[in-house]
Amino acid sequence: MDPKKTRDLPGKTIERLSQYRRILFNSINEGKTNIYSHELAKVMNLTPVQVRRDLMLIGYSGSQSKGYVIKDLIALIGSIIDSKEPQNVAIVGMGNLGRAITSYFSGKRDRLSIVAAFDNDTQKTDRIIGGVPCHHINKISEVIPAMNIKMAILTVAPEGTFDVAKMLMNAGVKGLLNYTSVPLTVPDNIHLEEYDIITSLEKLAFFVKQDFDE
Repeated sequence: MDPKKTRDLPGKTIERLSQYRRILFNSINEGKTNIYSHELAKVMNLTPVQVRRDLMLIGYSGSQSKGYVIKDLIALIGSIIDSKEPQNVAIVGMGNLGRAITSYFSGKRDRLSIVAAFDNDTQKTDRIIGGVPCHHINKISEVIPAMNIKMAILTVAPEGTFDVAKMLMNAGVKGLLNYTSVPLTVPDNIHLEEYDIITSLEKLAFFVKQDFDE
């Protein structure tokens, strides 16, 4: 796919491509070789039209009789959303959430690796947690550039969010995944993803409430 067209792909499309790929991997494990748009749509709670539109954006079309060849589609999605070189990730905040993310992420992606963790609790620093060395937060400016880390996950306490984000950006981080309850404002050259569990729960509660109100 043309690199310029890849850069122009909407963020939501990238999210869905990542989710499609996970479904495709599961399908291969189940012994499938082909899959139809309506099957992907059902798992994703989308319309088949949306699935076909996403895949057409990346230049892939299936056949009416056989659908999509799973291995080919996995390879194409990987060529678009994966980096050619391994990318190092840091996580800041090694409480329950930080440890859970680190453990879950371990070994899941060949080209994305959590290689460093940070915390301000000296009982957690200078040791290995979930297979990742944990450093004190005051070593961010030293470790981040030394390990060529460009992405970081924030799972710190709310009051520390702004300061930690600033430290990471000053150290060379270009992408932040924010799991805290504090919304961040970042410069235009920084990519930010906010994971707001409160909003997600309130959205879920709204729809559950509709079922009871009917």
